[in-house]
Amino acid sequence: MLYGRTSERAEIDQLLRRAHRGRSGVLIVRGDAGIGKTSLLEYAARSATGMRVLRGTGIESEAELPFAYLHLVLHRDLDRLDSVPLVQAEALRAALGQRSAPTDDRFLVGQAVLSLLAELADDVPVLCLVDDAHWVDRASIEALLFAARRVEAEGIAILLAGRDDLADDIAADLPEVRLAGLDREESLALVSDTAADLAPRAKEWVVDEAAGHPLALIELPQLLSPDQRAGELPAHGLPVGAGTSISRVQQSFADRFSALPAKTQYFVLVAAAEDTGELAVVLAAAEGFGATLQDIEPAEQAGLLSIQGQAVRFRHPLCRAAVYRSATTARRVAVHRSLALALAGPEAADRRAWHLAAAATEPDECVAQELEEAAKRAAQRGGRIAVAAAYERAAQLSPERSARGRRLTAAATAAADGGLADRATLLADRAAALVSDPVQLAKLAHVQASLAQMRGRHRLACDLLLAAAQDVGADAPDAAARLLFSAMSAAWLACDLSAMEAATRLIESMNLTERAKVLPVAKALRGVADIAEGRPESGVPLLHDLLAMVHEQPQGLGLRERARVGLYLLTGDIETGHQVALALEHDCRTRGAIGVLPDALLFLAKSQLLTGHHRDAVANATEGLRIARDTGQRHSIGPLTAILAYVAAVEGQAHPCNEYVETIKRESPDPVDLWSPSLLGLLELGLGRYESAYGRLEGQIQSSNLMTLPNLPILVEVAVALGERGCAQIACDEFAAWAVATGEPWPLAVMMRCRALVGSDHEVERSFSEAVALHQGGAHPFEHARTRLLFGEWLRRQRRRSDARGHLRAALELFDLLDARPWAGRARTELRAAGEAESVPAPRIDPLRRLTPQELQVARLAAQGLSNPAIGARLFLSPRTVAYHLYKAYPKLGVANRAQLTLLLAQNP
Repeated sequence: MLYGRTSERAEIDQLLRRAHRGRSGVLIVRGDAGIGKTSLLEYAARSATGMRVLRGTGIESEAELPFAYLHLVLHRDLDRLDSVPLVQAEALRAALGQRSAPTDDRFLVGQAVLSLLAELADDVPVLCLVDDAHWVDRASIEALLFAARRVEAEGIAILLAGRDDLADDIAADLPEVRLAGLDREESLALVSDTAADLAPRAKEWVVDEAAGHPLALIELPQLLSPDQRAGELPAHGLPVGAGTSISRVQQSFADRFSALPAKTQYFVLVAAAEDTGELAVVLAAAEGFGATLQDIEPAEQAGLLSIQGQAVRFRHPLCRAAVYRSATTARRVAVHRSLALALAGPEAADRRAWHLAAAATEPDECVAQELEEAAKRAAQRGGRIAVAAAYERAAQLSPERSARGRRLTAAATAAADGGLADRATLLADRAAALVSDPVQLAKLAHVQASLAQMRGRHRLACDLLLAAAQDVGADAPDAAARLLFSAMSAAWLACDLSAMEAATRLIESMNLTERAKVLPVAKALRGVADIAEGRPESGVPLLHDLLAMVHEQPQGLGLRERARVGLYLLTGDIETGHQVALALEHDCRTRGAIGVLPDALLFLAKSQLLTGHHRDAVANATEGLRIARDTGQRHSIGPLTAILAYVAAVEGQAHPCNEYVETIKRESPDPVDLWSPSLLGLLELGLGRYESAYGRLEGQIQSSNLMTLPNLPILVEVAVALGERGCAQIACDEFAAWAVATGEPWPLAVMMRCRALVGSDHEVERSFSEAVALHQGGAHPFEHARTRLLFGEWLRRQRRRSDARGHLRAALELFDLLDARPWAGRARTELRAAGEAESVPAPRIDPLRRLTPQELQVARLAAQGLSNPAIGARLFLSPRTVAYHLYKAYPKLGVANRAQLTLLLAQNP
């Protein structure tokens, strides 16, 4: 019987009811050891009528074995993987050791888990129970929680139970309950049920001592003598030693263990050290100490463990811990050696290596080599956290300095890839004192730089990479070139001119052109420095060359290198940049590269802003933000949020825009000074607050802030309106130098608009007319609309109202398409002033605005003819969730089927 826990049971009941209705959910139960987490999971299992129950318990000794838990829970259902998207199925098969090819993205396994659970839920609702989640291997818990954040309409309930230290970094923001002790009435009821023969006074003492802790309420009566059970307790309480009730319970387990016969002690200690509970392995190892199956009987009688089928099960995890910790070091070493001998065969190689490591008392290259091989096998399965642990322990056991440094570097790399920044930093610092080999120095520099960038310290990352490139250049030219590529990218992200200059000088001085494969990319990135130094005429062509190379030969670069967002947009070539972004996003989705996808979606969203597809930009930025948060990629949160802030500014939504800017400050503080002036300046200009806009934007003149270079025309308009013509002229000239270097129509059009604003009276009409003609290519419709609006306003002031109305109508139509309400309002006001009061068109109502970002993504793919499973594979959703989003989207759009949806979207591109 489960005592108390009324509210917790209600939450579980609601979770199960939702699953039966086809909805999904997740709940984490946290609490101290013995507080009743397992009992709640038992309650859920008993209540899961008509559900498929998948259940497993984390095992401490397998915490370093990648995907051990997933294998335990899913191995019986792997035949259903044939119904899962191929790239996901292959990733999960690799993770579970069924194929050798590793996955490039650890998060893809989580999507595969979701797809497999959704496939199982097609039959009956699924309940997934995870006990002792704090001991589940990191790779498995990451995959489960990744899936948990995406369950929506599949009929899947996920219930995890763990202690308070359960992976806070990856379990944040999921629903949870924290278990406290039972109240006095519930405690008395539990004691009366489990120790009915206790006298009332003894029961009261147990309740007082246990303080509501269920395990203590059950175990403390076992400490009482017959007289004490009868109520003969000393006035000051029971003299069982100091400490809390739980420490007393643990000591009780240890005392029972120490009272066992010698052979039984060895049998129990082997079982505690082996930890998986495999009876055959425990027996084989125990035989080395003369123990047999018959020797387990005293331990069973003492209530420490039992045999259940082919498994040894301890009464409670605290019992296992008490047994292991109370044994001497010599005994533990002997037991681990015996277990290593018992674990024969290639399938047990990883467990054998860890037992050998536990038995090692001094450096041992043979054991270190076995652990390194275990790390390589873990890498093939995608378990980066397990890779880091195995390499770190191998380094500790390495007699040679160089081997220690190499293994620590590998451990740091794996920890960084696995998202453990603090651990990776410590490992990298330890490796730095040991590494001298050029290749290892390059690897270590990449790790240290990536860790710096995770924290927003892009200049530090650049300095680390440049120093490493200089150190390894002569001996490893290709490694040096890759370091330079990364250094220039870090300098660009920092918008740090001096760092760009340093990188440029080093690229030129090292003269690696004929010796390094990727140096052309690094040299092309010099263009960023040239633009920042006021030489766009030399810098932009270099970036054009880079863009052309990525467009024509994308396979020449890795996905992460292709995702260096923003650089291509400095060419002004929106069309080619958009095609590169689309190809990158497609490749990330096809390969399941979820870890790179946020940056790819950022690049795509930026290009969609420039092509006027603001709704799609918001949808992609929203998806990118969700993935970035789920996968711990904080460096992507600021740029993706800036996309949402830009659209909010265009639409005049002051409160959301300001909230997005605050998010940038809070979650990604390093770039806030780069983005917030432009975002808030645009908002203020749209709302007609010129003074405020000028205050935001004035500091951008000659700031070498490449990220905001395309926003200088905002400053030109504001400065002219306030009579600050000197400031306007400087901003115009700075923008014009870049625009001329691009040779692209839309920057040239905006340049001519700026010249119309700052030029002499006789130049205004000619400049505006040239700007309008250049805009006809269709790129950047928001800038086109602003040009038409300003031209129309000027013509009206010249009393040429008939000429003005044509430009104002064109501006209004574009602003309405973009939902740029304050700008559209300004155009309507001008049209009325130009004499078109009665026929000013009403705002166009776009039905797609009614959709959420995810509904829009699903609807667009459905209109392209993709099936629900295919859409799910693209968006990393289950087919049922796709169907759910379509079910919600159809009535919002006023359509009943895909044919009508396709027609509607064709009319509203």
